[in-house]
Amino acid sequence: MEMVEEQQKVRKEKLDRLIELGVNVHPDKYVKTHTLKEAHELPDGTKDVSIAGRVMLKRKMGKISFWEIRDIEGKMQLCLKRDELGEELYTQINQTTDTGDFVGVSGEIFTTQTGEKTLRVKTFTFLGKALRVLPDKFHGLEDQEMIYRERHLDLITNDDAKKRFLLRFKFIRLLRNYLDSHGFIEVETPVLQNKASGATARPFITHHNALDIDMYLRISPELTLKKLIIGGFEHIYEIARDFRNEGVSPNHLQDFTMVEGYSAYWNYEDNMKFLKDMVQTIIKELYGTLKVEIGDKTVDFGGDWEIISFKDLLLKDSGIDVDKFETAKELLDEIKSKGIKLDAENLEQLGRGNLIDQLYKKVSRPNILGPVYLIKHPIDLSPLARANDEDSNLTDRFQLIVNGQEIINGYSELVDPIEQEKRLLEQSKLKENGDEEAMDIDYEYIKAMQYGMPPISGWGMGIDRFIQFLTNSSNIKDVVLYPILRPEIDNPNKAKEKE
Repeated sequence: MEMVEEQQKVRKEKLDRLIELGVNVHPDKYVKTHTLKEAHELPDGTKDVSIAGRVMLKRKMGKISFWEIRDIEGKMQLCLKRDELGEELYTQINQTTDTGDFVGVSGEIFTTQTGEKTLRVKTFTFLGKALRVLPDKFHGLEDQEMIYRERHLDLITNDDAKKRFLLRFKFIRLLRNYLDSHGFIEVETPVLQNKASGATARPFITHHNALDIDMYLRISPELTLKKLIIGGFEHIYEIARDFRNEGVSPNHLQDFTMVEGYSAYWNYEDNMKFLKDMVQTIIKELYGTLKVEIGDKTVDFGGDWEIISFKDLLLKDSGIDVDKFETAKELLDEIKSKGIKLDAENLEQLGRGNLIDQLYKKVSRPNILGPVYLIKHPIDLSPLARANDEDSNLTDRFQLIVNGQEIINGYSELVDPIEQEKRLLEQSKLKENGDEEAMDIDYEYIKAMQYGMPPISGWGMGIDRFIQFLTNSSNIKDVVLYPILRPEIDNPNKAKEKE
């Protein structure tokens, strides 16, 4: 701690020295001609190149110094010569600039004898002082909690982190481009809602002071988006921040980013074809191939994707035919008789649908490499999905499973308001009996349905989870810039370390 304070003191003294010399230590702007990545591609002899970045490395060798500056996508070596800058400025620069500081420089591009593309500095502008010492450039942050808590430092010192997040944002851009180019309109719907509806999940509850009512952070924009289809839109999507007050795991977030899309006049099979093409297009743009290496596995998104029914998958993996058990109690007894231990704590309170889902997550999903389309889910598991015409106990639903994770969930929508009200009332009874993930009934949505709905198919994709898969990240927090953490003041171990 004393060493850190001494280092900060020295850096503050350098800042004071710059101010005494009349340097504007907080300029309002700096005009660049190129990013560092662009400058690195310029031919030797290119003059009047202005770039800026954070100083990451300094090597002074008498009359000449070599520095390295970086930005989010690139780096560039700088060559500072005493004879070109003048002895006074050259000395001042080396004595008052630290690693971590921001600088702007202009000059001429050349390549050193070792093959390093370099800018020979003609003019120098100080842009910002780092009063704290950066983590070691070669090791970066090593404490995982600190990486999540101070992602800005992780980005400064870890090239892999930069690449991971640049891939995430390129993925979202390609996703938008694909949907926009296929006639979809991006819309926005409320985050604060009167009902916890649109998915089976435990909600976050907040209070609206002006209206003096409790409200819910949305667990899904689904019902609101379907109201817009009622209103006349045909193809819409939303990249939505959703909130589910559920347990912490390496594959789940309590606040996460999803994209949901809805199409009038389509059924679930139309969406399966559409989304296959969308995923393949994005993967090819990202990697130049449809084969994605994930650790020691290869997932091939090309060719035909396997399609399997929910019933057949569970029968194969557990030996249980779920159609033979009409109640949750009967099914739970069968699961126990097979010696299968489910992870949920409130098994006795779960409805049949959520119990089937827990069985699937235990015995089947972790073993799927994929890509696999899982179809024909039990109706108990899908209260908003259309019943299958041939078997009313099943739904016209699909899930895309890749490497043991659900990437996309979609179905032909239930558009019958009478049947929808019946199913949501059943969900409400389950909630009253202790199933916290069951839905509330939303009469505003039922009323909207009564104005008439066309055939609709919708889908949702968890962006965080797909990026976790693409980057082979062991924890979903690795692909979120600033995941939720307990405040440091509430962590007694961290408090002791600071003492």
